Amino acid sequence: MAKKATVLITGGAGFIGSHTGDALLGKGYKVKILDSLEPPIHQNHRWPKYVQNKSYELIKGDIRNKKTIERSLRGVSYVYHIAAYQDQRPDFSKFFETNVLSSALLYEIIAAKKLPVKKIILASTQFIYGDGEYSCPHSQQTFFPEVRPLKQFQKKDWSIKCPHGSRANFHPFKENQKLMPTNSYGLSKQAMENLGLRLGKTYSIPTTILRYSIVQGPRQSPFNLYSGAIRIFVSQSLAGVPITVYEDGEQTRDFVNIRDVVRANLLALNNKKTDFEIYNVGGGRAWKVLDFANLVKKITGATSPILISGFRRTDTREAISDISKIKKLGWRPKFSTEDSIKSYVEWFQKEKFTKQLNLKYLKRLKLGIKN
Repeated sequence: MAKKATVLITGGAGFIGSHTGDALLGKGYKVKILDSLEPPIHQNHRWPKYVQNKSYELIKGDIRNKKTIERSLRGVSYVYHIAAYQDQRPDFSKFFETNVLSSALLYEIIAAKKLPVKKIILASTQFIYGDGEYSCPHSQQTFFPEVRPLKQFQKKDWSIKCPHGSRANFHPFKENQKLMPTNSYGLSKQAMENLGLRLGKTYSIPTTILRYSIVQGPRQSPFNLYSGAIRIFVSQSLAGVPITVYEDGEQTRDFVNIRDVVRANLLALNNKKTDFEIYNVGGGRAWKVLDFANLVKKITGATSPILISGFRRTDTREAISDISKIKKLGWRPKFSTEDSIKSYVEWFQKEKFTKQLNLKYLKRLKLGIKN
């Protein structure tokens, strides 16, 4: 077999990065992993077992450090920039310091040193759309809503309203629509995308942007608040404590299996059609959060009650991506939400996380739920 190129994966010790790295190794690529190994995702700053004893070149370092990036880029032909600061936290500046500065440094170094990097694949997010596009049922007028007001949440009125007050209809996210992120994570990813496309075109560095829906599967750390509904629902189910669902449970989400995400990542690598393009990568169907919680209960065999209570101001009511654009490249989701839950539960039990997560911690987890 001909010698394959070297690929750098930032955040490669994490959930999406490590699965992508394994797939690349399987295809004969040399893979460098750059990761800061920060807790709580990586306990004790250690490399996780699933990247040890493999042919990775492991680089422990901060993606915000220019010298670290320069060292990591030596001999690299492709970059998956997956490392990110995530979730909905109040330290707004850290999102931009991590997600935007690191991206700027990548392009800066490649351009300044004229490195032979053939492509950068930027990992983006469904969060970038905010609440997205809605239309009024009578006038068909479309609009992009602002964050729902606190008074509406306090009244337990969860729906997005038309300007005249009636319930509006949601339209699945499309890559070319207006972006209205509701939080610092989404705002930083919007800045990263703009930076990547502009600098990529200016300095002839092919760039592809993949906007993931909620990705699910094994290696999704139960200590990571961004791991979402599968983390909290499985953790609570296996611990026998109430399963906590926000709002009324009727909000919809789009879940995509990690194996499908890896297939999309590899599709972008050598496909010229993806240069300077943006693609949604989703599961292809809408799930009500309450239905998802019940599915977790069924698969785990839990007897935990479902507790519907609370809200987060910057959560979106609907979050479903239109994946018709990436389907034109021959990609489509192959694995179901049931597959994602079963594989996650199997991994969760194998790693004995229930013993590590005490009841007090499980109760605190609901403060960070992303569902």
